[in-house]
Amino acid sequence: MKRRYAQFNPKRKLLTPAQAEAREDELGKLANRARYGGNPEHKKNPGDFGLTPPSDPRQGKSLCDIAKIFKRDEAENLLRAGLRKGLVSERMAGDWPRNVWSVTDNGFAMEAQLENPDLGTYHGYPMPETDPLSQEVIRRWELING
Repeated sequence: MKRRYAQFNPKRKLLTPAQAEAREDELGKLANRARYGGNPEHKKNPGDFGLTPPSDPRQGKSLCDIAKIFKRDEAENLLRAGLRKGLVSERMAGDWPRNVWSVTDNGFAMEAQLENPDLGTYHGYPMPETDPLSQEVIRRWELING
């Protein structure tokens, strides 16, 4: 039996800065409509997310708790900031990017995945430091924020 090692999806690619700039208005409109749904598998402390079950941390899943995100508003603000800054994937599902990235005030790279393309709902989690894309997300975030 082959042993499974943690692998990161190679299809995840950020828009280039030029692509993001060209889509700035569109991404700003999406940011106003985007919602954060959450996933109990990424929560040890359920905070005010209203999840069912409230928390169900699963081995091997990144927990939002390490990034100190316990409120839905915080998660939704990070999601919307990533959209506005153009830190989104090239891959789309309808109008919505499949992934959105952002960085917390305490320096954690976060990744959000689209859950519902009809509603623009995402769930997110901290990116492992071993994920090569996490350093690129942090670098781009810092460039955008000056």
